[in-house]
Order: sequence, then structure tokens, then C-alpha cells
Amino acid sequence: MQPILLASSSQYRRSILAKLGLPFEWESPDIDESAQPHESANVLVKRLALAKANTLTEKHPNALIIGSDQVATINNKIIGKPLTHERAFEQLRSASGCEVIFKTGLCLLNSGTGHSQIAVESFSVFFRDLSDDQINRYLLLEKPYDCAGSFKAEGLGICLFNKLRGDDPNTLIGLPLIGLVKMLAKEGVDPLATTIST
Repeated sequence: MQPILLASSSQYRRSILAKLGLPFEWESPDIDESAQPHESANVLVKRLALAKANTLTEKHPNALIIGSDQVATINNKIIGKPLTHERAFEQLRSASGCEVIFKTGLCLLNSGTGHSQIAVESFSVFFRDLSDDQINRYLLLEKPYDCAGSFKAEGLGICLFNKLRGDDPNTLIGLPLIGLVKMLAKEGVDPLATTIST
């Protein structure tokens, strides 16, 4: 089996990928993640997922390289990682009582053949009506400043929601596993066959 490489420094994506039980390495891709003028969320995350995978092809010429990128949108407006408490507060205040749609770009690139598979997965989060005190309390407890949308769904962030809608809950955290398993199958990798020992 070709080596599997995750083009990401995200601990969240690493923990999701580890669920498949496949051996993998990870490496941080060094790319500019800025949106281009008038670029839609779908186009942005597809472009960045492919770019992340592509940056590692020269160093890893015969690997299955996974690239992924995610943005959150409110009313079709892209909101990124807040990085500061103040910006996170404004993001959550904007999300209060609203639907936030997460777009996650996924790419599986076979650097040996140059063949790439790219998809975009959507996942909707419906927020409760939140008070300023609730928002501040949440941010002080979890400090989700490196997360698109200013929350960690795998933690206390679940308290912010009324409901979730999507095909794969892993998508919300940043790596659509159901889609990835389908892509891996096209490259001859089956996590069930690989991890079962006889």
C-alpha cells in the first residue's frame, strides 16, 4: 500500500483520520489560505484542499496525499478562523439564532500517478439564540480561536446548537470520512480489509 499522508497540521483532522485505523503520516502544507476576490466558498475550499495536497508531492512522490480545507458561511458570507476573542465573539453573535453552513473541501491526490479526486461537503449548524454572557462564557472555557465559526463541535460547542444537518458528522470537524473512504476505495485502499488481521 502506498504511504498515506495528511497535508495538515490540524490535531482535529489527525484524530478523525486515525479512526480509520490506517497508518499515516502528517505534514503541514505551507500555503496562502486567503480567498481570492469574488471567490465562492465552494471554489475556495476545493482550490485550497488541492493546493495543500500539491505542496507535498515533490517531497512525497509516491503517496496518497489528503488535503482538506473548511470555511463557515452565514448568508453566503465566508467567515474564517477568528484568532482573537473579540472576533470570535462577533462571529458567535452573528451566528446566534441562525443557520451556519460549513463547506469542507476534500482532496485525495495520488502523487505517483498525478490523479486527484476532489469534492465539497456541506454541513449545517442551527444555532440557539445566545446571550452575550453565554457567548463570553463559552469562549473563555474553550478558546476556539483556531476554529472556523468560533466553536469546537466535539466539545462544549454542542451547547450552542439547536440541531445539526448533514451526511457525516466528521465533516463539521474538518475531514469528511465517508467521502474519504470512497476516494480511498478508488485507489484500492479499504480500511476494513487493511486493518483486519488473520
